[in-house]
Amino acid sequence: MTTERKYTVAIAGAGKRGKVHAEYFHKDGRFEVVAISDVDPERVNAAALLAGHPQKYTDTRQMLRETKPDVFCFCTPPAVRLELVRLGVEHGVQLIASEKPMATSFNEAWEIINLCRQAQVKLVVSHQTKYGEHFQKTKQIISSGALGRVHTVYGTTLGWLLQMGTHVVDYVRYFAGEPDAEWVFGQVTGREKLTDSHPSPDYLFGEIHFNNGVRGIIEVGNLAQDVPEVEYFWHKVRIGAQGTEGFAEALIGGGWRAVTRDSGGPISGPGKWDVAHDTPPYIRDMALWLDDPARVHPCNGESAFKGFEILMGLCRSGVERRKIDLPLSPGEPEMEVLARIL
Repeated sequence: MTTERKYTVAIAGAGKRGKVHAEYFHKDGRFEVVAISDVDPERVNAAALLAGHPQKYTDTRQMLRETKPDVFCFCTPPAVRLELVRLGVEHGVQLIASEKPMATSFNEAWEIINLCRQAQVKLVVSHQTKYGEHFQKTKQIISSGALGRVHTVYGTTLGWLLQMGTHVVDYVRYFAGEPDAEWVFGQVTGREKLTDSHPSPDYLFGEIHFNNGVRGIIEVGNLAQDVPEVEYFWHKVRIGAQGTEGFAEALIGGGWRAVTRDSGGPISGPGKWDVAHDTPPYIRDMALWLDDPARVHPCNGESAFKGFEILMGLCRSGVERRKIDLPLSPGEPEMEVLARIL
């Protein structure tokens, strides 16, 4: 009988999401949490209680240098993503797992993805809502052909761009079959959220043309349509697909529904974002990818980069008032430009 390898994990950031990762890495038998760091010792102590009492640090560089983990997970504000990826690569980790968004500008995202490519470090970004049973059911309906030819995918959220927009575009791509985007056209307005920890325009509307012929339409921010079926603000997110013979959609906080070629009318089912349900398979798939490079994680960094590129292309389109072709090239940070003109 072959014993499965156990991987070591070091975690930076011991806030709410850091505690979730500490707990579920510890619960998964494929990982051992060896260290946690945070500038606040009390938060480190609280997270350590959930993770089997690993070593505790207030200095992340020291933690990585002394523990040399296989996996570096960080749950921190987005402004320090690039700095922490550099640290992980510098200290020879095999896999980096980060919160979304992967960056605050295309330049940062470009540097992050190239650092990981060059060092052959696997990157996972936490778009784990796709593990929900309602998202899985919607994806199954779309992939089965029951909608006929899928021609449009769509997503809407009242949350702002770098808080929830990164989720929306990731799941829109997921339902479209994860194609590359050829061009985008966007409009942006509002500057209140540009000073947020996740700096964003208050509202973005965008059209995305994918290379498989599917068109994406997204609304992100305070002018987006409501999702009245859901009460909790952060769960007011609708993602769906329209085909020649029906539609299927999932609400982050409100199940799934569809009309298909053979359904005989509307059909629906349960499901909502659930940490206890969605986090374990998200964590386990990291071990499977480390075991076998061919078992690429569904939340892999290359996919997250393509989604982030779409969002930044939409921001550039709003600034330049024209269609933007992809792939993008590095340029002036998008949020800095928006701060000048909005």
